[in-house]
Amino acid sequence: MIPTGASIDASTERAELPSRTWRIDFEKGRAGGMTNGLEAVRQAVYKILQTERFKYLIYSSDYGCELRSLVGRSPSAIPMEAERMLKEALGQDERIEGIEGIETVVRGDQAVITFTVVTSHGSFSSTWEVMT
Repeated sequence: MIPTGASIDASTERAELPSRTWRIDFEKGRAGGMTNGLEAVRQAVYKILQTERFKYLIYSSDYGCELRSLVGRSPSAIPMEAERMLKEALGQDERIEGIEGIETVVRGDQAVITFTVVTSHGSFSSTWEVMT
């Protein structure tokens, strides 16, 4: 005999993963305590941009950025390439919903990139310098 009358609700919602992680003091090179939310995403952005993509086997090929490869590029090509590389690197983090207001200023052998990171926890602005 096959039971009848019970039904299964097939609808599912995607649960957001927690962003709680160790707080890292990059100046002292120490980890201590925990951080969560926007501060955890800010730390993740810093780590992603500090990590050269494809260099470390411990990270997947999707992790890190290629901004250091801008060295020697034509100054006119740097803003467009920097924007592409930035969006590609940070777009791997599910908590990041978008990168807005990207501005790249090339001065001599340095490019200064300013941008706003939009996350599920809020937004924050960041500035990144790259030697060209």
